[in-house]
Amino acid sequence: MNQWLLWPPVAFLLILAAGWGLLRTLGILSAKASQPDGGKRKAYACGEDMKENRVQPNYSQFFPFAFFFTIMHVLALVVATVPVHDWSAVQIAVGYLICSAIGLFILFRR
Repeated sequence: MNQWLLWPPVAFLLILAAGWGLLRTLGILSAKASQPDGGKRKAYACGEDMKENRVQPNYSQFFPFAFFFTIMHVLALVVATVPVHDWSAVQIAVGYLICSAIGLFILFRR
């Protein structure tokens, strides 16, 4: 295989061209809009005809759980990969554990 195909700009352009071709091909094969006002692109909510989008999602309640999930998984990865016989690495892992516990306490103190 030629090495120039593995060059990132060439690979990007090939994938971009393939994606564009797939988009155009599937656009031709897809169902056409039955209404002239573009009903195909209107919002659909279980058959209800929505005049406007009134829902504004709020992720303020999601952030603490996402942060907790991330911290706990990184903490598990760090603690699980610490070499047991290297005392300095164990101290760093314990320090990281303490800092994570403090950070999570601050996050959920409300």
